[in-house]
Amino acid sequence: MNTRIIEHLSSMEFRMSASTQTIASEIKNSISRSSRNRKSAVQLLEKIAEAVGANADASLVKNELALLKQEKHEMEVQKKLAEALELSQLINLLYSTEMVSRPLNEDTSTYHNQYPIGSFICPLCDEMMVDPVAIICGHSFERKAIQEYFKRGNYDCPTCRQDLQSQELTPNVNLRSSIQEWKKRDMDWKFQAAVAGINSDDPFRENKAFDDMQDLVEISEYAVKAAEEGLIPKFVESLKDTRLNSVAAEKCLYCLAKYCEDHKLQIVDAGAVRRIVKRMYNGETEANSVSILLELSKTETLIERIGNTKDCIPVLVSLLSNPNPDTSSKAKAVLQNLSSNTHFAVKMAEAGYFQSFVARFNQAAGQQETQALMAEALEKMQLKENSINDLKDKQFVHNLVHLLSSNSPAWKSACIKCVKKLVPYPKMVKRFVSDPETIPLLLNLISFRSDPLLKQEAAEILALLIEACQPPQFQMYQGLQELQSQHNVGLLLQFVAKFDCQFKVKFLHLLLELGNKSKKAQNIIRSNTDAVDNLFSCLGSDHPSVRKWAMKLIHCVSEDHPDGVPVPPSPGKETAINTLASILACSPNFEERSLAAGIISQLPKDDIAIDEVLRKSETLKAIHEVICNSEEEFGVIGASTNQDKSLLENALAALLRFTEPTKPQLWRQVGQLELFPSLIRLLSTGSSLAKQRTAIALAHLSRSTSLSFAETSIRLKQENSMPLLSMKKLFPNMSWCCSGSADNEILCPLHGVACSQRLTFCLVKADAVKPLLRTLSDTNSGVAEAALMALETLLEDHSTLSHSNASAAIVESEGVVAILQVLEKGSLSAKTKALDLLQKILNHSQISDALFQRCEGILIQLLHEDALRKKVALVLKNMNILPEQSSYF
Repeated sequence: MNTRIIEHLSSMEFRMSASTQTIASEIKNSISRSSRNRKSAVQLLEKIAEAVGANADASLVKNELALLKQEKHEMEVQKKLAEALELSQLINLLYSTEMVSRPLNEDTSTYHNQYPIGSFICPLCDEMMVDPVAIICGHSFERKAIQEYFKRGNYDCPTCRQDLQSQELTPNVNLRSSIQEWKKRDMDWKFQAAVAGINSDDPFRENKAFDDMQDLVEISEYAVKAAEEGLIPKFVESLKDTRLNSVAAEKCLYCLAKYCEDHKLQIVDAGAVRRIVKRMYNGETEANSVSILLELSKTETLIERIGNTKDCIPVLVSLLSNPNPDTSSKAKAVLQNLSSNTHFAVKMAEAGYFQSFVARFNQAAGQQETQALMAEALEKMQLKENSINDLKDKQFVHNLVHLLSSNSPAWKSACIKCVKKLVPYPKMVKRFVSDPETIPLLLNLISFRSDPLLKQEAAEILALLIEACQPPQFQMYQGLQELQSQHNVGLLLQFVAKFDCQFKVKFLHLLLELGNKSKKAQNIIRSNTDAVDNLFSCLGSDHPSVRKWAMKLIHCVSEDHPDGVPVPPSPGKETAINTLASILACSPNFEERSLAAGIISQLPKDDIAIDEVLRKSETLKAIHEVICNSEEEFGVIGASTNQDKSLLENALAALLRFTEPTKPQLWRQVGQLELFPSLIRLLSTGSSLAKQRTAIALAHLSRSTSLSFAETSIRLKQENSMPLLSMKKLFPNMSWCCSGSADNEILCPLHGVACSQRLTFCLVKADAVKPLLRTLSDTNSGVAEAALMALETLLEDHSTLSHSNASAAIVESEGVVAILQVLEKGSLSAKTKALDLLQKILNHSQISDALFQRCEGILIQLLHEDALRKKVALVLKNMNILPEQSSYF
């Protein structure tokens, strides 16, 4: 019986010991978890009360708190800080049951003021040890500190000053574990205090708690605990309160978003995204603001919530230009995460960021509906140069163009409008023309059955592409080569013939741009007789745009071509010329008149029938009117508009046909209209091209006079030198050169008695020499060459021409100085003509010594130019500067 009693007592003792150990373990775990859950604390208290046979009520808690506080005080007095810390944790655990209120004067953060145990502090560096090591005498130090101590030549213990036989270091594992355990308990206490502070209503305590918490939650364990304590709403709410430390709150939210994947939804639900975006919108962007959004956006299920937050995407786009590279790179990363949603990618582009838009468009390859919606959105956006740098992506352009092959008219329409939006940008043009599908797909839209509006848009895009291309590119890219083929050009000409006015304009514009860049296309158009007939028939259209574009195309294929305008055969030819003359004379549109004059100037030169039609038409009167009007309205240099200048320049080009020396029936009409004074004034007031064409016209008229006088002289010689009286009887309607009076007795110094026809023109009598010499200062535009050609007609060899008088007229007007200016600064062709004229002048006139020396110096310099060397040497030989046997010959 005694034995059984002893066994029962031993069993009871074991069970009591096991129960005590279990409760102690639970208390330790509760403290280590920093649990502040009231329910758990009460359950633990009930277990303790049951184990000791007491009731778990307020009196029990109150008595235990009193005992624990007394013991804690004794431990602090005895400097047993580790034991005092444990007792403080037990006191805090009992308070969490809420059976007894904590006194207001009791500071829960007392542990903040506790110092670590003395043995944890390194005597050398006076800091808590991280890697404690023991030396041979048994004292411990921080490894790095004792190593530096030994390196300085010390061989004793810093604490006991005992000489050391060895400097061997032994890791103090036990001490390191104690330090780590103390740190863990210290952080647990800090966390508990921070939670209490955040939940308080005292802004000062809250801010201090936020400061402590932002450091703690950098450890994932405490970030999870903070989320479990329900602090997320507190963190978000603090962003609204200007009294609270919002920077620390954002740091806490960032760590929670980083380490608590399961609580990200709770962060969003608490309104964190809206609050952060609002702060960034107001310019309150902190280091962690974008970081929070970046962590949240990594969760796919939250992307829609983030992207739909008001102002979120525009604010993130604005942060891309933030001077802080970390902020801008994180904002870009958030945008990249959000761009998986097509709608958000579009919103980014609308805000000015196109990289994600382009990437999403390319990812949607094969999803034509998505791409069409994106293209439709892009067409409505405002584009800038930096936007084009993103949109010129080769794959993006290819995918966009490929959308033209869609079977859906709506998707095709969205695509073609988007392409039209992008074509005006040169960088995009290069991408479009280099893509092998662009031009074939656009031609397919034009060629095959499709929406008429799509045909027009396709034609307009092709015209814009061609306009932006340079001629060499037509040989580089396959699509452009196909476009100028016989088949495709012929197809476009057919469309001009068979479609209504609105379509005609689009295709005429396209053909014009093609003709401007491709000689091959020009020749195809010229060789198509039916197309030419149709183009001229368009001149009679009631639709002004059709007339204008048809004339532009005719002018394009005629300009600089040796055969001129490809006129239709008679009677269509006569009708076409009369139509052009009528437009020039009567059209109220300046551009139409200018084009008509330009085409007239390009009419075949040797066609007598055309000359006869022009002679009988009102063409010359219309040209006269243009020249006179330009004098009246735009007499001040630079005052006229480009359109008016173009009309005047083309009218002067058309006038050149009427001044041809070989067409007396035409140039005599010029004299009847008294155009000479107006032409001479244009040498001072016109544009460079107008001056050039005026000078050529004057050269023609002057040469016509010379030829006329030469023929008269020959005829008079054949009639035994008919007296002047006989000439007047022979030509009763003629007068002296450039004079309207039949009784003018002042003879022309150049032409003498032969200068008698009323309808002739003399540069000297018309006072044209000085204006021509002044134009020689325009050395780079062809004006100087034309003026020199006109002046040279004064020195052409015929029986009645006085070279001496002509040379003297030029020299007296300071012509040599002007010619030398051309020799110094003019083009090669101008210098060549100037040398010819100078040589003739020097052969018949004397110049001053100073001018002679200047002339000599300039000519010697020109000897270094290979193209002019021989001609210059001839002039120098005539000046007796070079010998006849010079090596320059």
